[in-house]
Amino acid sequence: MRLLLLGGTDFVGRAVAEAARDRGWEVTVFHRGEHPAPPGVRALRGDRTAPDGLGVLAAGEWDAVVDTWSGAPRTVRDTARLLADRVGRYAFVSSRSVYAWPAPAGLDEFGPLAEGDPDADATDFAADKRGAELAVERELGAERALLVRPGLILGPRENAGRLPWWLARISRGGPVAAPGPRDTPLQYVDARDLATWLLDALGKGLHGPYNLVSEPGHTTIGELLDLCVRATGSTARLHWATPEQVEAAGLSPWTDLPVWAPPGTDFHAAIHAGDVGRALATGLRCRPASETVADTWAWQRTVPEGELRTADGLSEEAEERLLAAGRDAP
Repeated sequence: MRLLLLGGTDFVGRAVAEAARDRGWEVTVFHRGEHPAPPGVRALRGDRTAPDGLGVLAAGEWDAVVDTWSGAPRTVRDTARLLADRVGRYAFVSSRSVYAWPAPAGLDEFGPLAEGDPDADATDFAADKRGAELAVERELGAERALLVRPGLILGPRENAGRLPWWLARISRGGPVAAPGPRDTPLQYVDARDLATWLLDALGKGLHGPYNLVSEPGHTTIGELLDLCVRATGSTARLHWATPEQVEAAGLSPWTDLPVWAPPGTDFHAAIHAGDVGRALATGLRCRPASETVADTWAWQRTVPEGELRTADGLSEEAEERLLAAGRDAP
């Protein structure tokens, strides 16, 4: 299989590149050179946003394309149009953010969608991803377009830094403010499991949209943070705060407390309760959370000091405020 990967040097793209290479596929990576390409792949250099930036893709044929672009839909439109007659299938790594807000619990791939324009400049994440989906379908036809819609993505090389933030904080030890309840269910996908499913799907000729995350409750916030304690060997002590205490402390789910959303809210339903029946029926298998956490920590320890990208998370002052809220509660 000849695969053209647009991006492919960081996190999801790299997981796809390495998995395809390890299958013996002929992998070509097109990127700007910000990160080294994985060993064993052919690298082409270019900037999709620059005039004539796609020049090196003017010739060549591939069985499949994987595109992870997040930005102006017209950039995907231009690339898909250039490649339409020289590729077999086009997989676009989109997002569950393309569903109209609020996305109810149990929403499958055919619920209401956000507005998107395939010819637009960048506006906001949901509109950009939806516009890019439309661009791929318009330029190649729905039968050749695979729309992969992950939610939360974790694993080694995570560039949003949500799990790395928790690992870094817990590794420092001491009392750690943890958002509860402990049994709050989480839904995510390890980037390596996403890559495996995506390549299998291309091989099977699948098309159309697929939610690509684990089943809801694949793990819980309690299990995830306990695994962080175990993986780091830390003496940290988790102090659980209720959603009401988090709100009273003036803190925001997801941003101040990465990964977490308060159960029973529209936010939690949209992030951690999507229907993934189509993906599971077509072969999605998700590794245990213990493996994702341990492997992320092992990778994280190899990153030079000052180069690790993590979410902002709680400041020391905000964490102390949340810990105090727990101590002061009846």
